[in-house]
Amino acid sequence: MATDYDAPRRSEADELAEDSLEELKARRNETQSGVVDVDEDATAENFELPGADLSGLSGEDLTVKVVPKQADEFTCSVCFLVHHRSRLADEAGGQLICRDCA
Repeated sequence: MATDYDAPRRSEADELAEDSLEELKARRNETQSGVVDVDEDATAENFELPGADLSGLSGEDLTVKVVPKQADEFTCSVCFLVHHRSRLADEAGGQLICRDCA
């Protein structure tokens, strides 16, 4: 279908303003359906990821090795993440700021 790009564009509001009351009622009845809205969060809980065996995690404690901040690292005063010194962008008033926050 060819499109005339020089013709004035009409929005849905323009078209709805010209429709009669009977046409609007008929259109509303056509768009309504008998389908009940389903909660997306409830359906997402029923999905199982392939290869994800989470059954053994219910009673186990996870252990994570925490490494202290190294001498060549700094903590950004804006985002509070630990970065390598090569990510240092600014040192304003003694506060270190990373490149992401600068």
